[in-house]
Amino acid sequence: MKYASVALALVAAFASAAQAAPAMMSAEWTAQACDAWNKDAALTNGLAEKWVKNDKGRGYKIIHLYRTDCGEPTQTEMKISAKDGKAMCVYGGAVQNPKMDHAVDYTMHATTDRWDEMGAGEYGPMKAMMFGRLKFAGPKMEAMSVMGPFEAFLRLPGKIPGDKACPAK
Repeated sequence: MKYASVALALVAAFASAAQAAPAMMSAEWTAQACDAWNKDAALTNGLAEKWVKNDKGRGYKIIHLYRTDCGEPTQTEMKISAKDGKAMCVYGGAVQNPKMDHAVDYTMHATTDRWDEMGAGEYGPMKAMMFGRLKFAGPKMEAMSVMGPFEAFLRLPGKIPGDKACPAK
């Protein structure tokens, strides 16, 4: 009976570990962020006119993101394309496009605490950039022209559960 209790406890521990949220901004988390993007009209519709089309004719834009305290090697990638009149995330996961063109692509990073604050809606992109809470490379004027959708993007960390341990490199 004693061994059965121990075995059940181990099974329960493994089951809960299997259901644990992936590390925030890991490849698995970013895949979930891609799905969440596609369900958010502020992103899919709000970025469909000009933003997604500024891609230098490649047919996509790239966003790299990571948590500063976890380091640049933990970057993940979202690939956004125009599909059916919307800005759709067609890939979220490990970096597939390491060479960025910051005339059209974006790299964003902030500390875990700052991502949590932005995800909770404590402040938006203007304050995040103005006070250096969000580090940003990419077309800044373009980003300034889409503040509403940009804010929706910064809220994704508040919508997708993520473990605070740094993702594997």
